[in-house]
Amino acid sequence: MLGEELGNRRLPIIIGVFEAQAIAVQIENIVPNRPMTHDLFKSFAEGMNFTLKEIVISDLSEGIFYAKIVCGDDLREVEIDSRPSDAIAIGLRFDVPIYTFESILSEAGIVASALNEEEEADEDELVRETLRTKGSFNEQIRDMSNDVLQKMLDEALAKEEYEKAAKIRDELEKRN
Repeated sequence: MLGEELGNRRLPIIIGVFEAQAIAVQIENIVPNRPMTHDLFKSFAEGMNFTLKEIVISDLSEGIFYAKIVCGDDLREVEIDSRPSDAIAIGLRFDVPIYTFESILSEAGIVASALNEEEEADEDELVRETLRTKGSFNEQIRDMSNDVLQKMLDEALAKEEYEKAAKIRDELEKRN
């Protein structure tokens, strides 16, 4: 879940378990015994005197995000095509900004809810009650508000429950 720096929109990008782990390892400052692929990329780039300048979530086509890693040396700048998950994992290792275009954020972005704590507590109880009393997960989420679904999506992504997150995302997309 990428967040707008000076706004309240979020860009949810569903990624695989291994890529999520690579991102989490960097965010949590965990040092693995052996370098991961993204660490290898960083070592290679630094060894070749390439610097990473930015990550760009560059396109969205048929629900698939595309990214570019923008890097270079003193003589040239290069854009490397990448999956967003790999680009983000690498960008975090270089501590560079991650950008996207307004058109992508408008199409796939979601607005973070501005609920106060009391409203959140009431919604949490409603969600728990709905999950206890209805059938399948897809049936359970059908009657929930977009704000509740967004909160559940954020929580599922934070807990790395990607199958659940995908179902919630699909329900939100059906409504738009």
